[in-house]
Amino acid sequence: MSLSRRQITSVALAAVPLTAGSASPASARTLYIAGDSTAAQKYADAAPETGWGMALPFFLRDGLAVANHAVNGRSSKSFVDEGRLEVILRAIRPGDLLLVQFGHNDEKSADPVRYTEPWTTYQDYLRLYVDGARARGARPVLATSVERRKFDVDGNAVPTHGDYPASVRALAADEGVALLDIQALSLALWQRLGAEATKTYFNWTATEQDNTHFNPPGAIAVARMVAAGLLHRRVLAPRDVRRLGEEIPESWITWPTA
Repeated sequence: MSLSRRQITSVALAAVPLTAGSASPASARTLYIAGDSTAAQKYADAAPETGWGMALPFFLRDGLAVANHAVNGRSSKSFVDEGRLEVILRAIRPGDLLLVQFGHNDEKSADPVRYTEPWTTYQDYLRLYVDGARARGARPVLATSVERRKFDVDGNAVPTHGDYPASVRALAADEGVALLDIQALSLALWQRLGAEATKTYFNWTATEQDNTHFNPPGAIAVARMVAAGLLHRRVLAPRDVRRLGEEIPESWITWPTA
């Protein structure tokens, strides 16, 4: 099964409720991404692996820059401990956006450098991003982790992130932060595509069967969800978003030399 770009956009818009009474968004200058390998910039030696952050600019207006600080292998904790959040907070300006998506590596309980517990330390670290952005007049946006490709014997897409998405949803509600429920959106999309078709969205090659990271079609599909969600939650205005219903050529994805 293959879904059209308009169908993917419809999935994203239908699954994200509008925030009642939310004000019209102001125009942002820069959208910062703090996250892990699912969003990160990839380079020539990793092709065709593609982070969704690489495709997000295709859906945003000219003049709205994407500063993609997502890095392979980081958790909400290790990103902070390495000083990467501080780099963002030194650069971010009033009116900018900080989109935060962690969870894949927070789940690694055997690794004390990265592990966070979903209802305590995970939320504690995410609050550092929220509070840091707000203190500088920027707007934080929390995103649940994009889902991995996993299906049960009956062909149902299976969630893999445990309590981490629920923890982000609860934190966003408690803090009054815009939420992009990318976990729910992507799980619904993988279900609609099915076990075989989803292989064309993930980094499946002749030598690798990667059910976590994306190839260009997958990165474009997830970036489309992100842009549609930012519009529907009124984080971005209609003038800020483009091409949601259009085909994006895979050739637009490029992998620079590191």
